[in-house]
Amino acid sequence: MRRPREASLPAGIPARAWNWLNARVDLGPAVRFLAAKTVPIHRWSWISLLGGAALFLFGLQVVSGCLLLLYYQPTVASAHESVERIMRQVPYGWLIRSMHVWGAQLFIAVTALHFLTVLFARAYRKPRELTWVAGMVLLFLALGFGFSGYVLPWNERAFHATLVGTRIPAALPGLGELTVHLLRGGEQVTGDTLTRFFAAHVVFLPGVFVAILLVHLALVQVQGMSLPLGMRTQAVKDHRPFFSEFLLIDLSVWLLILGTVCTLAVVLPSEVGRKADPLQPAPIGIRPEWYFLFLFKTLKLIPETLGVVFFTLAVAFFLFLPFLDRPAAREVKRVGFTLAFVGFLVYAIVFEILAWLEPAGQSVPEVLEAETYSLAGSLVSLAFLWALIVFLVFYLWRLLRENARVRALYREPAAPNDHGARDGPDQYGR
Repeated sequence: MRRPREASLPAGIPARAWNWLNARVDLGPAVRFLAAKTVPIHRWSWISLLGGAALFLFGLQVVSGCLLLLYYQPTVASAHESVERIMRQVPYGWLIRSMHVWGAQLFIAVTALHFLTVLFARAYRKPRELTWVAGMVLLFLALGFGFSGYVLPWNERAFHATLVGTRIPAALPGLGELTVHLLRGGEQVTGDTLTRFFAAHVVFLPGVFVAILLVHLALVQVQGMSLPLGMRTQAVKDHRPFFSEFLLIDLSVWLLILGTVCTLAVVLPSEVGRKADPLQPAPIGIRPEWYFLFLFKTLKLIPETLGVVFFTLAVAFFLFLPFLDRPAAREVKRVGFTLAFVGFLVYAIVFEILAWLEPAGQSVPEVLEAETYSLAGSLVSLAFLWALIVFLVFYLWRLLRENARVRALYREPAAPNDHGARDGPDQYGR
């Protein structure tokens, strides 16, 4: 009988189970690779947590979305009614849907913040060009999730926002009308539009997102963490092993995010809204979600064709940025690129604020009436949840300190491995 190939036993896995699996799959190289993975610790190392936070929120969206699929019906006749049933009749359906809605908001916010930190750190520089391109595609897909999921409740606000949003590509020369027809499934927003957006939201976008996410994560594992442009390895205080130390910090952040999403879902449960009526005019002051507001405001102030061209060029600029900012690979920070980044960020913030300052339509806040919802009782449950989260975070941080102490006892002076920062910049300035 063939002897099991040797591989060190990871902590927390029973020996018999590990030996059984290792006898059938050669896990040695993978275990050694993961055990050698480290994260450089410096004053900006907190930005390394954003990618993991976005990954956790995506997982939360998948879980909550799958639960919603058990009751949601993607037809004009029953979409709104099925959402009402989820919110009012399905036990704790209001909680799952509200977590899905708030999780989507945080997912896009964290993904956008991750994009900004990587952008200003110039982490896209050689040899990480493909990692950046994959990350940018993931950002666009995240926005696609928000846009495609917005119409699914088939309420007044979502219907008219989708009507406006799907009309924007019409300004594209040549392919504009074809794109609008492809999105809507016809000339108007109808049941065909709902079916297409549902299919995109639960099948096409998740499939593409997961495929590119795997590529993105694989590239990050192979290339390691990049230091911000201009930072020398002397500024790196430590190299934390990922699975015995840095992952514990990640888990703590994930627990805090979970508590935040649950709190928002309880205190501010998502609304159902009035069912969409295509024959009725759009309500006054209707506007899209916050992550599209600056685009919405821009298209109101300038000709639509010019706005579409501007955003197309902006997307192309950021997508191919690693191939444009070649001096960054030589540790040279070009002021022109920094000014362009700052200018785009200021523009987005200013136009976002201008859009928020516009008068919005008056609507009566919904009062959630569900058998399993009681604000007082839910707040008590929240208190217990946060007590558990605080205990777990405290335990994880004690475990982190203990692992770091044990590592310090056995640490030998040696250069960091290839998966952390090096003692000096290499040929690519990493």
